[in-house]
Amino acid sequence: MVSEYSESRQVQRQLYQSKKARRKREVRKEKTGVSSIAMNLVWLVLLLIVCIQGSTEAASRPAVVNVGAMFAAGSINGKVLKIAIGAAGNDVNADPSILGKTKLSISFHDSNYSGFLGLIGALRYMESDTFAILGPQNSVMAHILAHLANDLRVPLLSVTALDPTLASLQYPYFIQTAPNDQSQMAAIADIVSYFGWSEVIAIFTDDDNSRNGVAALGDKLAEKRHKISYKAVLPPDPTPTREDVKKLLIKVRMMESRVIILHTFSKSGLLVFDVAKELGMMESGYVWIATTWLSTVLDSTSPLSSKTASSIQGALTLRPHTPDSKRKRDFIARWNELSNGTIGLNPYGLYAYDTVWMLAHAIDLLFEQGGSIAFSNITSTGPIGGLKGGTLNLGALSIFQGGKLLLDNILRTNTTGLTGPVAFHPDRSLLNPSYEIINTNENGYQTTGYWSNYSGISLVPPEKLFNRSKANHSLDTVVWPGGTTVKPRGWVFPNNGEKLRIGVPNRVSFRDFVSRTSGTDVVEGYCIEIFVAAIKLLPYAVPYRFVLFGDGLKNPSYNELVNMVASGKFDAAVGDIAIVTNRTRTVDFTQPYIESGLVVVAPVRGSNSAWTFLKPFSSFMWGVTAFFFLVIGLVIWILEHRKNDEFRGPPRKQLVTILWFSFSTMFFAHRENIGSTLGRTVLIIWLFVVLVINSSYTASLTSMLTVQQLSSPITGIDTLITSTAPIGFQIGSFAQSYLVEQLNIPKSRLVPLGSPEAYATALKDKTVAAVVDERAYIELFLSENCKFSIRGSEFTKSGWGFAFPRDSPLAIDMSTAILTLSENGDLQKICASETSDIVSDQLQLQSFWGLFLIAGAVCFIALLIHLFSVLRQFKRHTPEAEDHSEPSSHGNISSRSTLTHLLTFLSFVDEKRDESKRNKSKRKRNESVVPNVNEKEDDQSVRSASKRIQINNSQEMRRADSDTWPTPTT
Repeated sequence: MVSEYSESRQVQRQLYQSKKARRKREVRKEKTGVSSIAMNLVWLVLLLIVCIQGSTEAASRPAVVNVGAMFAAGSINGKVLKIAIGAAGNDVNADPSILGKTKLSISFHDSNYSGFLGLIGALRYMESDTFAILGPQNSVMAHILAHLANDLRVPLLSVTALDPTLASLQYPYFIQTAPNDQSQMAAIADIVSYFGWSEVIAIFTDDDNSRNGVAALGDKLAEKRHKISYKAVLPPDPTPTREDVKKLLIKVRMMESRVIILHTFSKSGLLVFDVAKELGMMESGYVWIATTWLSTVLDSTSPLSSKTASSIQGALTLRPHTPDSKRKRDFIARWNELSNGTIGLNPYGLYAYDTVWMLAHAIDLLFEQGGSIAFSNITSTGPIGGLKGGTLNLGALSIFQGGKLLLDNILRTNTTGLTGPVAFHPDRSLLNPSYEIINTNENGYQTTGYWSNYSGISLVPPEKLFNRSKANHSLDTVVWPGGTTVKPRGWVFPNNGEKLRIGVPNRVSFRDFVSRTSGTDVVEGYCIEIFVAAIKLLPYAVPYRFVLFGDGLKNPSYNELVNMVASGKFDAAVGDIAIVTNRTRTVDFTQPYIESGLVVVAPVRGSNSAWTFLKPFSSFMWGVTAFFFLVIGLVIWILEHRKNDEFRGPPRKQLVTILWFSFSTMFFAHRENIGSTLGRTVLIIWLFVVLVINSSYTASLTSMLTVQQLSSPITGIDTLITSTAPIGFQIGSFAQSYLVEQLNIPKSRLVPLGSPEAYATALKDKTVAAVVDERAYIELFLSENCKFSIRGSEFTKSGWGFAFPRDSPLAIDMSTAILTLSENGDLQKICASETSDIVSDQLQLQSFWGLFLIAGAVCFIALLIHLFSVLRQFKRHTPEAEDHSEPSSHGNISSRSTLTHLLTFLSFVDEKRDESKRNKSKRKRNESVVPNVNEKEDDQSVRSASKRIQINNSQEMRRADSDTWPTPTT
């Protein structure tokens, strides 16, 4: 039973599971059918949507898109633009991937340099449902048409109307598709800064384009601390007359600057160069920088006439830089076929070609976006007829409904064209504009470098420049007007026949620095010598005259002197003028030629130390004095050694004698007696020198040790500020304003002082506790007043320089000259000659060199006389020694070597001379000779007697000199 039950339960379970599985299959099948039906419905809906959209798009795309183009067909750029735009339109229509079956229709209008015809042409385009207008060519018309474009929502795209003001938000529908003059003027400003010119002259046409471009140039130059010194305006087109240009350039030639920026059009520009060549303004010294108009002439007009090529030699110009690419090379190869060889291609043709493609892509995107291509008419204001070729009906003007979307599509362009990457910044300026810097020469022109807004000036193209290292920040060699490669100075003195007026302070104190020679107008002093030496180093002549400033009764105000330079009453100021902040705001200073900060001088207690006794003499003076003591001792020993027993003995004793005798003369305490006349002469002169040295030393040391009466608690500027004592300052210096304005010292504490004598009197009388003045003045004051001293260190750091008007190029050249003086040592020599008496209170060798010279000369003469005397005695004794020697050895004596003779001479010099024995020997010899001479014998007796006398005489001499005459050895 159990087994049957379990079997029945198992069968039921299997039946249940099979029913459950079948039910799942049925449910899954139902779901699959529903999902397939849903998918079919979705595909059907999508297909309907695509078909509807395609039919709508096909219906919304017109068969033709009208685009207008405006330019002056007779101009260089007009010819190039017409060819480039026509080629681009054909290439767009030949590419079905751009507009599909829609054709781009570009109509051309010749404005013929006329603003009126340009306006009429634009209005006609507005009547004919035009999507966009390529143009106008010049900025004058662009300012007018931009307002119309704003109202009718028709984008204007121009590659040649490059006025920087047209990029403003005032003209949202005007787009510059080539780099505008803002970037071009930034490039010119960088070139001016690179060559170090401070001022330029701008020659430009008096229209919106040139005028606003020069305004942008002025802003870019100001950013680099340069400026336009003169603006010369040319009459607008049509081309100005030759006489107008000549009058203008004669005025320019009278100006100081020689750097000329020429911003105009091709016809006017070439005329300016031609007249400049005639006036000698294309010679050495001039710099001409032309804007891009000249590069378009070089590119599109070939070959240039010999006259034109000669007139522009040495000029610099800019050309928009377009990176090399295969598409660009292919288009350049096509150009001769497109232009039939009538004109050359310039970069603006490339930008025009890219502009057409940019517009075509934007229109194509407009169609894809389903943008409105409808035009709505504005309210009619009545017909205006009478125009050749038709009537003008302002009521027919229409607003482009899709203009805003088309404008946005253009500004969002991000592609690559013949000119490289094509994209716009948020301010609607082109991405990374760049230029080639071109130098015209006798062979045509050469590229000397590049400029871009992100890399600046460089030798390599910007697209190949990966860093802004200084090695790249340079230009190739430039051939300037006149054929020179030497960078022009860029300025000359104006041709007005007047000398520079140099203001000089008429000081009444510290006249060593700058002063007027009494009774004359001659100015002299340390500062004047520096100025004259520096101006002689300039590579050009500078005519100048000094003009005294001040009444001569008190020191003038230096702030007033500097302000007179800033106002133009003086062309420069020379003197002890401190370079301080408030003065640098109005004038330019040269490199400081002397460092001089403010210091505090006050009475102080004498500072005595363990080595004070060494201070009266300088170290060099001590050394020379010690040297002469030793020299005198040695000279006296040489003169007395042969005759004076006190200067003889063992070597050690003689050395001690020399040293003792030398230094004992300092106190006149020498014990040795001097026997020779020469020794006494030398000693007398030396004792006189010692007397003078001792007296000077005693007086100086006494002064140092006894100047202790006055003392001051002032230890520096900090203690001076915290005290309430009065402070002295020099009249006319900047010390007063600094103490009041910077240190907040009450003006009531300040006491004006006019001279070093007033300093000393005020400090001694305690009228002031201290004097604050510049270090240069204080050092001169302390050279004559040893009772005062500088307390603390300098609390300002400044210097003296020469003042010139702001942006004066002479200030830069004079700074260079001052640095040259410093490097070659001339500045230090002038300083030393002016301040040789300001060094210290120590006694220098200069005060005693005359005495030392006399003592040295006497020693030299005495030694010379002594040497001649010894040589004479040595010669006298040499024959006696030879006669006394054996005959057989006579040959050996005569063949003695030079060394033996020298040793013999030294032995002779070292011997002691006994004058009493020598005199006795001479008397005996004379007594034995006289009787034999008086006897009258025959010749044989005389010869025998003479021989005996010689033998006796020789024996006596040997006995007399046995104690001193050494036996020579061979």
